[in-house]
Amino acid sequence: MGIELVTAIIFLVLILILMTGMPLAFAFGASMVVLTFWQMGPNALYLIVTTAYSDWSSYLLLAIPLFVLMAKFLQHSGLAEKMYSTMYKWMGGLPGGLAMGTIFVCAIFAAMSGVSGAATVAMGLIALPSMLKRGYDKKLAAGTIAAGGSLGILIPPSIIMVVYASLTNVSVGKMFMAGVVPGIILTAIYMFQVGFLCWLKPSYGPPIPVEERVSFKEKVASLKGVVMPLGLIVVVLGVIYTGVCTPTEAAGIGAFVAFIITILHGKLTWKVFYNSLSETLTLSVMIMWIVLGAKCFVHIYSATGASDFVGEFIGSLPLNKWFIVIIMQFIILFLGMFIDPIGIMMITVPVFVPLIESFGMDAIWFGVLLTINLEMAYITPPFGLNLFYLKSILPPEVTMQDLYRSIVPFVLRDMAAMALIMIFPWLVMWLPNQMK
Repeated sequence: MGIELVTAIIFLVLILILMTGMPLAFAFGASMVVLTFWQMGPNALYLIVTTAYSDWSSYLLLAIPLFVLMAKFLQHSGLAEKMYSTMYKWMGGLPGGLAMGTIFVCAIFAAMSGVSGAATVAMGLIALPSMLKRGYDKKLAAGTIAAGGSLGILIPPSIIMVVYASLTNVSVGKMFMAGVVPGIILTAIYMFQVGFLCWLKPSYGPPIPVEERVSFKEKVASLKGVVMPLGLIVVVLGVIYTGVCTPTEAAGIGAFVAFIITILHGKLTWKVFYNSLSETLTLSVMIMWIVLGAKCFVHIYSATGASDFVGEFIGSLPLNKWFIVIIMQFIILFLGMFIDPIGIMMITVPVFVPLIESFGMDAIWFGVLLTINLEMAYITPPFGLNLFYLKSILPPEVTMQDLYRSIVPFVLRDMAAMALIMIFPWLVMWLPNQMK
């Protein structure tokens, strides 16, 4: 049977299994079992065992549960409320100030947690009622939180980047550093977009009443609410950048510091401790099962020669390399509407990254481009995870249609940021190149 037909059948089997509603991890695993029987016979199923052992005992992937634990402690620590209170006092008097402050808090939370859901849920519970109470446009308020929460997978530390590094064998530390400048740029673009819109149309984001504003002295006093978050960011990223610790060791330090912060804020109870560990276990196991199922699928996919065929076919097309890169981004964007971001990486990275490297492009640069694209997967319907997070806490006056419409401007800004990074790749590579 020709490799062309084998490749078509591989993806057809995967798509058919996904359409049954089977969880992504088991869809990948089931596809792998079917294809292994077909191509190599039952004896080749030992691949599942060896893949499970090598992946689940990976020192690199150990960073995932540690970063998740750090996020869960921070989610229960009360830091989100303190940071929002600080931004409320400093920026509330500006048109759209609460929305801009929410984006800033999401960016800080992203730099502390490495996951998207923590900031989305926290700000959905804290900032959304506050903005709606003060007359903010409901689409602007909801879109700000959904898009701001998606920054969690770009601004380091990022669990998505850890998985990408495990697939491509690039440095996790350099991946983290590569996300810093784009993360700052995207945060600034979001904030500028909201501020400019509310300046043009003040009714979208009216300033808080004069009687609710505080003195400059009170504003300065409120800055203590961001001291601990910034300290945690400096510690975790600083030890990685200077080479003092590996990302996995830095994740352990971050989880411990988050634990101490929860104690210092008086939020640590047995219920919080149990919930943090339980939620960490649930999320980490889900991620590791997806990694296992997808890597098993990738192994058989590569063993059949399908990955080489697809790469050679795309590379042989009479197209400019930049046009091919753009096509890749549209493929990822389309998949993001239906598949979990980690699953998208498992499908696309084995094909796209070798091709990118054959073009003379850097895998770290492409990883950041991919991560920004996956940000859009968190906010694009129908699968967008941040939309589901917000849906569970939306007040009745904010409909799902409002939520879908709210994310359109932010998706366009993500696309603009991707174009900027494609034109100026040094924005990604400058900081990693400075590492020791």
